[in-house]
Amino acid sequence: MTTRDLAEQFRTEIVDLRRALHQVPEFDLDLPKTQALVLEALAGLDLEITLGKELSSVTAVLRGTAPTDGVRPVVLLRGDMDALPVTERTDVPFKSRHPGMMHACGHDLHVAGLFGAVKILHALRDQLAGDVVFMFQPGEETTGGAPIMIREGVLDAAGRRADYAYGLHVGSAGQPFGMWSSKPGSFMAAADQLHVRVVGAGTHGSTPYRGKDPIPVACELVTALQTMITRQFDVFDPVVLTVGRIAGGTKENIIPDDAFFDATVRTFSEQARAKVQQASVQLVESLAAAHGLTAEVEYQIGYPVTVNNPAEYAFARDTIVDLFGPDRFRERANPRCGAEDMSYVLNEVPGVYLNLSACAIPDPDAAADNHSPLANFDDTVLPDGSALLAELAVRRLTRD
Repeated sequence: MTTRDLAEQFRTEIVDLRRALHQVPEFDLDLPKTQALVLEALAGLDLEITLGKELSSVTAVLRGTAPTDGVRPVVLLRGDMDALPVTERTDVPFKSRHPGMMHACGHDLHVAGLFGAVKILHALRDQLAGDVVFMFQPGEETTGGAPIMIREGVLDAAGRRADYAYGLHVGSAGQPFGMWSSKPGSFMAAADQLHVRVVGAGTHGSTPYRGKDPIPVACELVTALQTMITRQFDVFDPVVLTVGRIAGGTKENIIPDDAFFDATVRTFSEQARAKVQQASVQLVESLAAAHGLTAEVEYQIGYPVTVNNPAEYAFARDTIVDLFGPDRFRERANPRCGAEDMSYVLNEVPGVYLNLSACAIPDPDAAADNHSPLANFDDTVLPDGSALLAELAVRRLTRD
């Protein structure tokens, strides 16, 4: 049977797992109910399972049984498991039972899709002249579960370093249902954070000259940072800097001692990333000093750029076209400004990250996007995700 045939055979199990997971969304690194559902789904399969020490991860190794004369290649398939602190507003019958928590980014589909790949490859293990590592990962939305799992040995779980790594992310909007997309090279942004405290001296609002007002300086810094982006950075190697929080003061007639703002910084190359870190800190400190104030600046490094290996991208694209036809794949013209801790895996192992649309309505531009409390994912697409992950492994482990 083909991977698509087997995916259809396992459709009910895959969808049922997704809907069970959707009802018990959990946050960050500690996902006991999610982990338990994954382990229950994998029970009875011929797998080598390891649980995380610092997080509720599950690593499962499937040994292919086809003979080989050389070194056995290893493929890693990854699915993230965590949810978001969002109050669900969909009307699906299997909606979240955890108040204030929701699988608003589709990670429940990622887990179920990876489970489907486990089932397919387990059925085909006599054809595999190598091994598969299944990486069920917490903490993508927050502190980064991928580097923790790497530190705990997921890339070497089969006894040697993985040769290839693949993962997918579903979307609830922006692309027609069932459409695959990706691009070679930089695919998703690095995401860093800029935290600023402008330190002045408080006084009465009627006599600003008797203090050092941090609020206009903070406001000037926000606009100066935007000017810095447009004047110092190549438009063809873009930088996005967004101040999402600004705060200061308690009352209209009191000049406060300090003011604060926080920004997210998105870049698509290590060169731009290093430059914006240096330039933003220098600008904030210098401009505050020019006004006779000081600034405390923390530039916090986050997820790196997600880079698709060009050869693996071409391999995945060709596999999608073979399985689903040329109309089901679109190459993105530009990288996405979202960030992913799959980037840590792809920094170590050549591979590719793919998008799959699970948009539940005919007009993808009218649909609620990922992270929305109204995000709705059509899980009938799940067998396609499972089949593609399994097919990538089958082709790598039968042609090398």
